Amino acid sequence: MSRRTDRTPMHLNAFLMAAGHHEAAWRLPESERLTGPGVEHYKHLARTAERGKLDSLFLADSPALQGDPGRRPSSRLEPTLLLTALAGATSRIGLIATASTSYNDPYNLARRFASLDHVSGGRAGWNIVTTAGADAARNFGLDDTPLHRDRYRRAAEFVEVSTKLWDSWADDAVVADKESGVHARADRVRRIGHRGEFFRVDGPLNLQRPPQGYPLLVQAGSSEDGREFAARYAEAVFTAQQTLEEAIAFYKDVKRRAELIGRDPDGIRILPGVVPVLGDTEAQARELDAELDRLIVPEYARRQLARTLRLPPEALALDEELPGDLPAEDEIEGAKSRYTLVVELARRERLTVRQLIGRLGGGRGHRTFAGTAEQIADTIEHWYDSGAADGFNIMPAVLPSGLERFVDEVVPILQRRGLFRTEYTGSTLREHYGLPRPANRLFETVDRSPGFTGLGLTAEAG
Repeated sequence: MSRRTDRTPMHLNAFLMAAGHHEAAWRLPESERLTGPGVEHYKHLARTAERGKLDSLFLADSPALQGDPGRRPSSRLEPTLLLTALAGATSRIGLIATASTSYNDPYNLARRFASLDHVSGGRAGWNIVTTAGADAARNFGLDDTPLHRDRYRRAAEFVEVSTKLWDSWADDAVVADKESGVHARADRVRRIGHRGEFFRVDGPLNLQRPPQGYPLLVQAGSSEDGREFAARYAEAVFTAQQTLEEAIAFYKDVKRRAELIGRDPDGIRILPGVVPVLGDTEAQARELDAELDRLIVPEYARRQLARTLRLPPEALALDEELPGDLPAEDEIEGAKSRYTLVVELARRERLTVRQLIGRLGGGRGHRTFAGTAEQIADTIEHWYDSGAADGFNIMPAVLPSGLERFVDEVVPILQRRGLFRTEYTGSTLREHYGLPRPANRLFETVDRSPGFTGLGLTAEAG
């Protein structure tokens, strides 16, 4: 088994989702029914995460209503707008929003993330997703999801265009010289003239370069295409791994792929998702975990599982194992890696559909840990020291209490063990993650960051 040779502090991200990641969390008294989008609720969560000195917080998103609205709170504010509000409620924590490359255009999205980075003083991050699901496709005039490989080809070009747009202003373009009447030097603002397979974009962006150069680039797919994309573009990877062995293998694989294309593998942070269920005792934590599972409405959950497996709900008998004739991952055009994770979990542990629903209820395939703060910290430390992660995407089963307990009980243990910061030492998200500010590829800039090897991107000045 791999062992970590360094003991640099790990990275912790708070993945926030309404009442919590367990699909029945909204049924607990503390959720206060969450009948609306809950801006103040998210402000409280953001301040709690910042109090714990976490690197960042993260909001998922989809351009479609996901699943049955009767199942759990499903009303979502657009994440970059919500994070703009959270930027004003916090001062240091990073702010990562999900945005799809399949159902946006580069110019508008690059402008939105540049705006968030300026508003927050350099704390923005973009979780790049390609979006699976026919429901989303039909909201944009398509009959079904574009092919998996086509979505990733479009995503690669989308990132290329976005980074060119962020580079279209030199860092020293704005001089604001009142005496001469020159606000910005025209020779330091450049069109990008992009002509590609999916996009034609002239530029430049109508906003100067973001404080971080680029927002932090995050990715969450674990399929073959997803891993290749992560190795080329991602600076942080959110991943779902059920076992330590699988997590170690994924960690090594992504870092190896990055090295093969000339990137420094230490420039990518791998953060598996973990769903902590905390109690004063292990028995209390397991009781809460069991209570949440009892509150799952089986019929809602069965329909959701059927969507994941591309089956009709009636093909899934609650007290039987999964059918034996499921399609292979290569035949799936949606979320390939999550499909494989779910099927392998069910096969490996010989779970009935009812048992599988319970295992997925807490984190949709992410690893759930129920125990005391000390036990949670021990597990996190073991995975970290074993070379399975550079940090973790913390997904509290219940909010706000799950995040409050993690910050107040688990984080101090990690700090005492020298595994996590006690104070912020930087002000930007890139500084929190220990990553350099990218050099501008369209201009020779005065603030070129030493040691930056690029993201495998190609510049086109036009």
